[in-house]
Amino acid sequence: MSHIVTSLPELEALYGEVNKASLLKEADRLVPEYRALIEASPFAALATRGPRGLDCSPRGDGPGFVRIRDEKTLLLPDRRGNNRIDSLRNIVQDPSVALLFLIPGIGETLRVNGQAVISVEPSLLESSAVEGKPPKSVVVITVNTVFFQCARAILRSELWNPARHVPRESLPSAG
Repeated sequence: MSHIVTSLPELEALYGEVNKASLLKEADRLVPEYRALIEASPFAALATRGPRGLDCSPRGDGPGFVRIRDEKTLLLPDRRGNNRIDSLRNIVQDPSVALLFLIPGIGETLRVNGQAVISVEPSLLESSAVEGKPPKSVVVITVNTVFFQCARAILRSELWNPARHVPRESLPSAG
């Protein structure tokens, strides 16, 4: 086990100092550049934690489906899905959340860390309706930190390269 990193000093010695530019990109609120990315994004991964463990679930709709109430608050409607509600269960027990926003064709991602509550306020549900169908709830997220994540992982994976797309029939179905 001598090849296992077990302490922060070991980890920091292995990787060196944090790139100063990456620290400068971090904000405690939604600056105009970060707002623009959220408004353009049709997809986000929502990470939560709770007593039964971690959860990371996909969330998506039209660009801007995560609405911005103000520079410290995001509104994430909970659209119909498989009804597992793992993320929501976790939020009820531990409000810590993280979001990773993706925009098709764009390499950079946006990361948001914050605290969440689940709202069933009628006016909020109605204002979040799509095609006349309101969500059952809206996750209201108070932003703690937000920052750009560089494009390296997306570029290396060639995620947006159509030549790398996998034919659906080549993989097992979820059903």
